[in-house]
Amino acid sequence: MQDSSELSITLSKHEIRHKIFTIRNSQVMIDNDLAALFNVSVKRMNEQVKRNINRFPKSFRFQLTNKEKKRTGRKLRPAR
Repeated sequence: MQDSSELSITLSKHEIRHKIFTIRNSQVMIDNDLAALFNVSVKRMNEQVKRNINRFPKSFRFQLTNKEKKRTGRKLRPAR
């Protein structure tokens, strides 16, 4: 049995490429996709970022404008 610290995630390059967007001249992933990648809820992931805010530079975390959300071509739910 695998220990939880040794979680293995396998994604194809194709799957990853379709989850990366260029926004504000930065390559980003949407919180929903990051949470799914790490097998946690969006709420839990955002709680951890808030709890450990000094570990995440501002360039790592930002909120999209409505225009940017539309450009991703996806229906995005607000984090709860």
